[in-house]
This record gives sequence, C-alpha cells and structure tokens, in this order.
Amino acid sequence: MAAPLALAALVSLSGCGGGGGSAAPGTAAAPVTAPVTAPVGTAPDTRADMIKLAASCQRPRSGSSAAGVRFTDRQGTLSDELKWVRSFVDETYLWYKEVPNVGPTGYSNPVDYFDVLKTQAYTASGRPKDQFHFTYATDAWEAMSQSGVELGYGAGWSSTEEGVLPRVWRVTMVEPNSPAGAAGLRRGDTVVSVDGVSISDTSSAGIDTLNAGLLPARAGVSHRFVLSRPGQTLNVTMTAQNVSIAPVQNTQVLVTETGKIGYLAFNDHNAVAESQLIGAIRSFKEVKVDDVVLDMRYNGGGYLDIASELAYMIAGPGPTTGKVFERLLFNDKTAAETPLGFHAAAVGFPSPLPTAAGTALPYLGLKRVTVLTSPDTCSASESVINSLRGVDVEVNVIGGATCGKPYGFTPADNCGTTYFAIQFQGVNAKGFGDYADGFQPTCRASDDLSRGLGDTGESMLSAALQYRDKGVCPVVASSLAAGKSTPLRAVRPQAKAIAILR
Repeated sequence: MAAPLALAALVSLSGCGGGGGSAAPGTAAAPVTAPVTAPVGTAPDTRADMIKLAASCQRPRSGSSAAGVRFTDRQGTLSDELKWVRSFVDETYLWYKEVPNVGPTGYSNPVDYFDVLKTQAYTASGRPKDQFHFTYATDAWEAMSQSGVELGYGAGWSSTEEGVLPRVWRVTMVEPNSPAGAAGLRRGDTVVSVDGVSISDTSSAGIDTLNAGLLPARAGVSHRFVLSRPGQTLNVTMTAQNVSIAPVQNTQVLVTETGKIGYLAFNDHNAVAESQLIGAIRSFKEVKVDDVVLDMRYNGGGYLDIASELAYMIAGPGPTTGKVFERLLFNDKTAAETPLGFHAAAVGFPSPLPTAAGTALPYLGLKRVTVLTSPDTCSASESVINSLRGVDVEVNVIGGATCGKPYGFTPADNCGTTYFAIQFQGVNAKGFGDYADGFQPTCRASDDLSRGLGDTGESMLSAALQYRDKGVCPVVASSLAAGKSTPLRAVRPQAKAIAILR
C-alpha cells in the first residue's frame, strides 16, 4: 500500500470489518511445479479444491500451534493456495453467485486474490453489501479470540473518520496492567504527536511514522507520544507488547431511587469472556438487580455461543426454552445448520480461568434490558439485541446506531492465514434479521470521553438511567449526538467485527 494511503486505511478499520485483508506474510518461496498425477487405475479426485488442496502451502509450517494442535501443512505451490481461496469462496460464501469472475493470474499471494472475491453490490441505503471480508494471521487471530491477547500498548483508540481533517485520535480505555497503564494514560487523552510527528501530518513520511507508532507491527518496539488532557501535557514512551485485555470490565451495581441496576462494560465475545460474564451475572443475581445496563459500545462481536449464553443469562428459561437464539441461513450449496438455541449451560471455552462445560448458567429473568451502542457495536453484539427481541424481551438501545452486520462465518485457516468470508445470515425466533443498516437507538447519545465508563454522569449511561426513570429521551443526549462534538470511531482490528461459529 502506498504510504500516503496508509493512515487512511488504518482509520478505515474503525468501521465494522474494515475494508481489506492483512498482508500475506513473507516473500513467496519458489513454487513446486512438478505435476501431481493419480496412480494408474484410480478414479480422478472430484472433491472441491478447498478440500483436496487444503494445507498445500508455498511455505509449509512445521510443529504445532499455540494451542498444541499439530500443523498438517505439506509442500504445495502458489497456484494451490490461489485455487484453494477461489474454491473456499465458491463453496461457502453466502453470495457466491455475485462474486466477480476474476481468475488468479497476476496475483502474487492468496490474500490479495481473496480481497477481490466478494460481492460488489450495495444495500438500499447505498452501503456496500459486504463490508466484512478480511483475513488475519492465524497465530494473531488465535491469540486474540482464544486468550484475549492483543499486540499493542493496552490502550483503546478512537479517531475521526477516514479523510476527515483535522485528524483526532483519543484514548477510549486503558488496560491497567499494560504499557499504557504504566505510562499513566487515561480515557479521553488526545494524541498530539507520535515520534515527533504531529497527528495532523499528511505527508507520506509523516503518515508512515504515525502508522508505525499508533498500531505497532511487532512486540518490543518503542515509540514516543505526546498527549494532552485538560490543563496537562503528557510525554511518554511506550513499548508494544502482547497485552491480555479483559473483555468484561467495570462491573458494578448502581443504586437508584427506582431500584438496583447492574452495569457492565462488555467489549469482546471471546473465549475469556465466558467465565467473566458468568461471574458478573452471578454477582447481579446475588444482590437482586432490577435491570441491567449492558455497555457494548466498543464490542465488535465474536463467538455466537458467548452471545447466546449472555442472552440466556439476561432472559432466563421462561421466554427462551425451546426457542431459537439465531437461525442460520446459508447458501444453497451448504447443508442446513441446526438452529442455534439459547445456551442454558456453559460451552466450556478454554481460557486462563475456564468454566467447566455443562455448568448451569445463572440467570436474571429480566423482561427489559438496556444496551449502550455505537457504530462499533457489531455482529455478535447485534445478535444479543435481535435474539432478545425475538423472544419479547424489551431492549432499549441508547447511544448510536449499530454497525449493521446480521452475518457471520466460520474462520478458515490455510497455510497460516485465517480467512473470513460471510457464510450465513442470522435471524431471530421471529424470523427477523434484516438490519444491514444497523439498529437505530431508542435515545441518541454520544460517547463522553471526559468521563469514565460506568460513571453515571457519562452521557450514554446518564441517558439510559434517565430513560429508565422517565421514559423520555434526555434533550442533552440528543443534542450531543446531533453533532456538537467531533464524531469518533473506535480503531480496532478487523476481526473484532464478527459473528463466528466455533
């Protein structure tokens, strides 16, 4: 990618799914060109290329994954990987009939080829029909989805949209035991410069420097930051590392005149979230909360099984027993999937502190729940909203419209790259799944970076509490959302915007 476009592409990842894929690792080895022929007297192999060419790699991996699974890679060619990609899309992609008829000639790696193999159609509102077609390095994807580990400083970022000037980058959250936490960063801090380059620099060299510092490519590299906050300038140096990010944070009980309200910030439907969500709901049940505010403003999605567990723990067995959490609609080449029900017991995801599979889940039995949302609330997070509405639980959405992704996939690893191509649309128990333009909020409110998450004066939570008490959207929240502050979008890895099957 040309240097002048690099920061723009980085900012584009703030949307749900981003625009493209990650670069293919390394330089391609010389391909093996010897033809493979079937033994005399055997029938030709008529299986799809995605099956017979799986793990045929230019550069086969040896050994095992971090989870201890031995790699099955064997020596192959660039042609094998390109054919596998085309077959994977042709066989599993939801809209395979709309994929351009583009051959592999001229492509030097499978990731670039995969990027073009998606529908070019648009929705009725003018949005691309598929905004969620991307890849991830398999080792990085497994670390993030299974262990909650992300490369960086432990700071969440938000920024202005691609092409919007002046460029603004701010801190949305800080993981306590992280480089950002040790450096004293706080939610709301604004980036002034990186390695001496102004955040507003638009030169090629400046953009390269900003990209390298804001989202480092490897652990161990250090960068200098100048940040501002009211009445103070912060000069810090941070070294990138693999940081464990807690998906469930700020769990607390808010005591109001009209009852006890459980609040939690839920940021990722990953394997680690299972036990953390169970603990949070159990604590709410012990104090008998009357309502829950589920803060998913930064939650781009993840495992649908986690979403199903959460929805059950909110609603309980009454409205969910025998009901569909989400029915998955695949293309006409794929066998019908058994409808995904509401999980009343833990799946038992492997994590640092796992919950045993089959453990009965605690539940609150609520008939109403409030969800804090933004355009970064995506995929599995939207499934929680849709599924609860499908069994007549009242869901009040406070904040901004969600990203609009009623779709999902089963990630497919091949030769060290994990591919994400939309394979199904999810619909709730009432058959509804048409929210490609997102769920509109009950009350609009902006993300108030001047206050911490869980602070009752923060605009989204304040609006939620006032709507619960009076049933009317606060005027202050509406005016904030109307544009009195610079709109920012979370900068997150593409793979956050997902609904995935294990």
